[in-house]
Amino acid sequence: MNISFLGLGRMGRVLAQHIVDAGHDVTVWNRTPSRADALVAAGARRAATPADAVAGADLVVTAFFGPSAVREAVLDGELPLSDTTVWVDVTTVSPEDATVFASWARSAGVRYVHSPVIGSLAPAANRSLGVLVGGDAADRAVALPIVSLWADPARLWEFDAPSKAAGGKLVANLALAISMQGLVEAIDLGHATGLSTEEVLTTLTGTGLGVIAGMKGQTIRARSFGDTQFSTDLIVKDIGLMLASADRPLPALVTAYAALTTAQDAGNGDDDFSVIAARAAAG
Repeated sequence: MNISFLGLGRMGRVLAQHIVDAGHDVTVWNRTPSRADALVAAGARRAATPADAVAGADLVVTAFFGPSAVREAVLDGELPLSDTTVWVDVTTVSPEDATVFASWARSAGVRYVHSPVIGSLAPAANRSLGVLVGGDAADRAVALPIVSLWADPARLWEFDAPSKAAGGKLVANLALAISMQGLVEAIDLGHATGLSTEEVLTTLTGTGLGVIAGMKGQTIRARSFGDTQFSTDLIVKDIGLMLASADRPLPALVTAYAALTTAQDAGNGDDDFSVIAARAAAG
């Protein structure tokens, strides 16, 4: 299959590599061309522009920072997409964005599937991401063999509308943000009651915070927040989409958002979002 991949951030590069490794003809594009170097060395073709990248493609994957980049590159990009092209957008967007993109695709004669992922770089590399796939059944059938390249088969869910896939991704990331804030508060409380950080992390095993403690415990112990799996900037952007999509207050999410934006304002936007535990871990 002739596949184009637009957007080579941390996650995009990993996903595109899986497609190259699967033996497809892959053309890649990124605003910063050097991010394509490893993929080109592995056999992908580098395109100079998005239009050049998608010309003749059977399937186009987009993996951008957010919805505004999707609009710029695709909706406003005057791309040479055909009525047989399937556009698979992996970008985290709001349900409203996904609905707008689907409407644009219909008017442009393009087949649209929204397929965000749940997980960070390590499960992406291990092909064990959660994957949501939203769109018409026939279009999902074309997208599934590709998005399955990075999916945990037990965590691959199909939806009959792109907006539902977008909503599912926001729900998952809400859980991630709130769990991280809960872990920070558990460490704070533990320190106040005489427990060390290690004792707090051990005590959380088997509790509702046990998963996030297992995911981020070693990062917190080592205070190695520069080994970014999921950046503060990205989750702050995602929380903005969540808050805009909600129809009632989300106070726990607002608390997590405040902690994350404080870290962002302190210059830690490119660090792993677990950096909000740095102060707590220091005691």
